[in-house]
Amino acid sequence: MLVAFSVAPSGTGREGDSVHDAVAAAVRVVRESGLPNRTDSMFTTIEGEWDEVFDVIKRATDAVGEYGSRVSLVLKADIRPGHTGELTGKVERLEQALKAQDR
Repeated sequence: MLVAFSVAPSGTGREGDSVHDAVAAAVRVVRESGLPNRTDSMFTTIEGEWDEVFDVIKRATDAVGEYGSRVSLVLKADIRPGHTGELTGKVERLEQALKAQDR
């Protein structure tokens, strides 16, 4: 499965503070998990089995919780049993389709 998630603290009590340190803590948890992952400006996507992916997301959310009194978590999942390598595979198929349309 693929899960794209975004996690951010609120209630820091420090108006105008950036959330980059909290997000960095979450991304560190994801990267140290060893699961395939990709981070962009809005989401981190992680690939693996249900239990292992959600364990990492929980730990990343807990890490962000250290930076505020509340945490916002947004998830989007693509659950496709029996498929792996979709973190890159979906993008590769998209690029192939774009090239085919250019012909």
